[in-house]
Amino acid sequence: MSGFRLYLFDDRRARGWAPLTLTRPVGELLHGCLTQRERAERVFGGPCVGYLSRPALHGFDEPGAAPVVSADEVLDDATRVFLSSRAVPDFGTVGVPDERRRIVIDGQTAGWIVPAGEPPPADAWLRDPDQADDYGAPLAVAGRLLEHLWDLVAENGARVLRDVAELWPEDSAPPGVHRIGDGMISLGEGAEIEPGVHIDVRDGPVRLAEGARVEGPARIVGPLYVGPQSTILGGAVGSSSIGPVCLVRGEVVHSVLLGFVNKAHDGHIGHAYLGRWVNLGAFTTNSDLKNNYTTVRAWTLGGEKDTGMLKVGSFLGDHVKTGIGTVLNTGTVIGAGSNVYGGVMPPRVVPPFSWGSGTDLRDHRLEKFLETAQRVMARRKQGLTPGVTRILRQAWTETAGRRAQ
Repeated sequence: MSGFRLYLFDDRRARGWAPLTLTRPVGELLHGCLTQRERAERVFGGPCVGYLSRPALHGFDEPGAAPVVSADEVLDDATRVFLSSRAVPDFGTVGVPDERRRIVIDGQTAGWIVPAGEPPPADAWLRDPDQADDYGAPLAVAGRLLEHLWDLVAENGARVLRDVAELWPEDSAPPGVHRIGDGMISLGEGAEIEPGVHIDVRDGPVRLAEGARVEGPARIVGPLYVGPQSTILGGAVGSSSIGPVCLVRGEVVHSVLLGFVNKAHDGHIGHAYLGRWVNLGAFTTNSDLKNNYTTVRAWTLGGEKDTGMLKVGSFLGDHVKTGIGTVLNTGTVIGAGSNVYGGVMPPRVVPPFSWGSGTDLRDHRLEKFLETAQRVMARRKQGLTPGVTRILRQAWTETAGRRAQ
């Protein structure tokens, strides 16, 4: 065929992946060495032209990301691929036929191929793909459908291992580093590892993207992905994915830092997922194991759920800030735009745009929050776009009831 358009959609389950989905579509979440969108683009062989998600995210226009569009903006002059944002397809190009097909991953409906001239999937299908399990013959795609937000953390190390093997199979270790094991060390253009750094690749590879840097003294452990222009300032960092333009020091293990995260001081972050523009004060530390060694329960929009896992850290939304010495309990969820400080452990669930110490939380004043966000982003030569600004304003309004409780 001559061409097609790729759209990712957030179904009901994906829309519940709070606190991250309050301010961004699931396709912009990092898993392994790629975002969900980047993985879909590579497998299907074309750019994602838009997301179909919650109406509150319509107009999302973060630089480098695909926009969130409405169903009315989906043109029908070409074949379209609609793929669940929870899908993690295996590498290998998927041929896109010019006929109705139902995309099946891991035995579940994960999307559809809709020929030109036909309407896009109904909203009911997008919320619950199983409602359209008779649309066209199945097109089996190898891969995985993630079920929960914490799957992005629990399965991240294995995903980094597979991504590096597929995308950067050549070893490019620099001289002067202390390698432990026979695993891969891969450096993108301009990436640097200072002499004397210890790199443990016994359990998986280490990949530094373009312009990334590791300063000594440091011990880094694979499987590890460090995104473009990010810097590890020292400490023990391993089994994680670090997005672009992050500053990382201290102990970070089995975690995902989405991008533009400032963790430039000591402190332990483990089995956690941190959104964009998170800033952690010195010695901020999260627990990721209960004292009684039982499985961790975590808050979701559908109520508290048992993760079934012994190790679960914290989940921080976009633009969260912590003060010096902040301690986070196992399974803590902090909503976007919140600022917690004072060296007192906050509740395990902090509503979005909260401000305060311990349980003494109040509304983070919206205009002050936006001023600070703009100031922080300007330090990295970024800025709040009109679409993201509108989404943040709406998120502040729609979560007022949660803060009031």
